[in-house]
Order: sequence, then structure tokens, then C-alpha cells
Amino acid sequence: MNRNFVLCILACTSLLAPSVQAEAPDLSQEAMAMIRRDFQPRGSAGLNRLDQDAVQAVCNRFANKPPQQLMGLLQADQQAAIKFPADGNLLGDWKAGEALAQSGRGLTWSDSPGTAVGGNCYNCHQLSPAELSFGTLGPSLLKFGKLRGNTAETQRYVYGKIYNAKAANLCSNMPRFGHVGALGEKQIKDLVALILDPESPVNK
Repeated sequence: MNRNFVLCILACTSLLAPSVQAEAPDLSQEAMAMIRRDFQPRGSAGLNRLDQDAVQAVCNRFANKPPQQLMGLLQADQQAAIKFPADGNLLGDWKAGEALAQSGRGLTWSDSPGTAVGGNCYNCHQLSPAELSFGTLGPSLLKFGKLRGNTAETQRYVYGKIYNAKAANLCSNMPRFGHVGALGEKQIKDLVALILDPESPVNK
């Protein structure tokens, strides 16, 4: 997404929903100034964490409820940027996926650059019934594959959701793992297998 497109999106928001702006004063510049004043880069967490792209800026500006026209435009842009595997195979090893789901290491302030990145999936989702400690910020994925099947279409949906959740829900809280380069193709395939493979504990 180039800079001119970003500027156009932000400029057009005043035309799409002036009433929203009138009700909610934009305090983002003041907030960012405070964050930049107090944020100290450490480990893998650098100052670039404070930079917003157009999607983040729009969601923040409209309190996660942007105008429908703008939301559709940006979601389509995010969808088009998903890079699916060239070999067409979207299903990896569910055991490796479970290890990724359990790991929250990598890209945190306490991690050195180069530390292997995990998915940290249990922080937000219920997955395996054997795991007693899981978050509820995201929906439960227990028996996801058993309920929805393991079709090529479902595999593509899950891969895309992990790669870039904002392609399906513009202001989703879910990290854009593939989009930002946190997880690679093989890792995403392994997580797809964890969620969809009939042999995965998720679907037992």
C-alpha cells in the first residue's frame, strides 16, 4: 500500500462520515506523542512498532467502526495482498502447529532479534480440550475442522485468516502474522493443520 493511497484514504474519511468525526475529536496525535515520549525500544521491540499503516489508522480514527465503503475498500486491498503457497498445499503438520500455538516467544521486548517466533494462539483461543489455560479474546476454535470440514475452501479461509485477519475483518484484534512477516509459509500451514486436520486434538 503506497503512501499516496494512504493519504487519500485518510483524507476521504472526512467526506464519508463527517458526523463520526464531529462526535469523537481526534486525539490520536496527542496520544502518539505521549507514547513516543515514553516508549523505550528493547530487544525485538523497536520504535517501528509505533508506526501505523492505513488500516490501523482508519480503525483507530473511527473507534473500530469505519464507514462501510471505506471498510470494503481496505478489506479488499488486504485480501489481495495475501500470499498463498505456490504449491497449492495449505495443510502442514498439526504437531508442529500445536508447538507453535503453545509458544509465545519471539518479537517481544524480552526476546533478542532472531528468536524463533511462536503463534501464541492459546493466549486468545481455546484449541485442544487438553489445554486448561487459554484466552477468550478470540472465539473458541475447539472442533473447528470437525464442524466446518477440511475442504480446500475452508483451508484457504483459515490460511488467509492467519496470514492477515484484517482481510476478513478490517479492525480485527488478531495479529496479521503473515502480512508482517512474523510467521512464514510453513508455520502458517502447520497452524492450518492444527485447526483442520481430523487427527489434530482440536477436532477430537
